[in-house]
Amino acid sequence: MAVIPVDIAGHPYEVRVGAGLLAELAPNCRGKLRKRGVPIVTDANVHAAWGAIVEKSLRDNGHEPHWRILAPGEQTKSWEELAATVNWLLDLEVERGDHIIALGGGVIGDLTGFCASVLKRGCHFIQVPTTLLAQVDSSVGGKTAINTPAGKNLVGAFHQPSLVLADLSALETLPERDLLAGYAEVVKYGLIDDADFFAWCDANAGAMLAGDGALREYAVAHSVASKARIVAEDEFETTGRRALLNLGHTFGHALEAETGFSSRLLHGEGVALGMVLAARYSARRGLMPTVSAEHVAQHIGDIGLPASLRALGLDCDGAALVRHMLHDKKMDAGTLPFLLMKGIGQTYLDKQVSLEDVAAFLNEELAR
Repeated sequence: MAVIPVDIAGHPYEVRVGAGLLAELAPNCRGKLRKRGVPIVTDANVHAAWGAIVEKSLRDNGHEPHWRILAPGEQTKSWEELAATVNWLLDLEVERGDHIIALGGGVIGDLTGFCASVLKRGCHFIQVPTTLLAQVDSSVGGKTAINTPAGKNLVGAFHQPSLVLADLSALETLPERDLLAGYAEVVKYGLIDDADFFAWCDANAGAMLAGDGALREYAVAHSVASKARIVAEDEFETTGRRALLNLGHTFGHALEAETGFSSRLLHGEGVALGMVLAARYSARRGLMPTVSAEHVAQHIGDIGLPASLRALGLDCDGAALVRHMLHDKKMDAGTLPFLLMKGIGQTYLDKQVSLEDVAAFLNEELAR
C-alpha cells in the first residue's frame, strides 16, 4: 500500500492507495468512526458491487451502516439531492465530530463532501473513491460541488476530507469506458508539469489499463502525489497554481454542457478532448510545437478516448461552445483565463485569450 500525505495547513490527511482497502474499511478508519452508526452515501451500482463487503467490514468491527443509495450519474449532483441528503443526515442526528463516508465516484464524493461542508457548519467526511477518475483527482484536494442549470460545479465549497482510501480492487468492476475516462486525469499530470510522467504514460498506459496491478498503483499514487503537491501550495486556488489542475476543463465543461451533462460525453472524456483542444489551440497560437500538440492528440486517441471535436457530431458552432464557457468559475472581471501549453509538461495560465479567436478555432476543429 502506498501512503501519500496531503499537507494542507491546519488539516493534513493521508491518501492510502492499494488493493483490498474496502474489505478493511473499518480498521483503516479506526479512530474516526466514533459511534456504532456510520452514514454511507453511495450509488446503486457501487452498492451492488461493494456494499456487502463494506457492510461486513463495518459490522465485524461493531458498527451499523446506514445507507443512502442514490441514482448513478451527474443528475444526482443537484439542489434536490443536496437537500434530501442533508435532511437524511440530520434525521440520523449526525454531529460535527462524526464522519460521513462517501463511497463511489466523483459524483458521490462531490455531493457528500458538499453536504459535510454545510451540515452544522461543517462536519467530517471520508472519501472512498471507487473510480479511477475519483481516485486520482476528485477525491483529493477538498473541492466539493453540485451542478445547476447554469453549469457544472458552480455551487460548492472547499472542504477537505479526513482520509482518502483508494482501493485498486474497485477498478476491476469498473466499466472500460469509465476506466478510460479516469485515465484522462492521470495523463493530465504529465501534461501539466511532468514530461517524464507523460513519457511513462506513453510507455505503460496500455498495460496499466489492461489490469497490471503494480502499474495501476504507481499511476494512482504518482497522480495523487502530484495533485497533493499542487493543492498544498494553493489550497483555495488564489495564486493560480492550483488552476493548472483544470487543464482541458474549460473546453471539456463546455462540451459537457452542450451534450446536456449526459452519458453522451463522460466528464473524463470531455477533459481528454479538452486537453487535445488546449494543445492544438496552443500550437495554433505558436506557443507549442504542432508536432507536440499532435503527439498529445495521438496518445489520447490511441488509448481510446475522444480526440476529435468533429467526431462528437455536435449541432452547434464555436460561438455556442464559447457561450457555455462564460459560466466558467475562472471568469474574472469579464475575462476568462485559459490553461495553455508551451510544450508537454509546460502548462501555464494565459489571461490574454480572445474568446472570438477561441470560437474561430473551434469552428476549424468542428470542420476538421
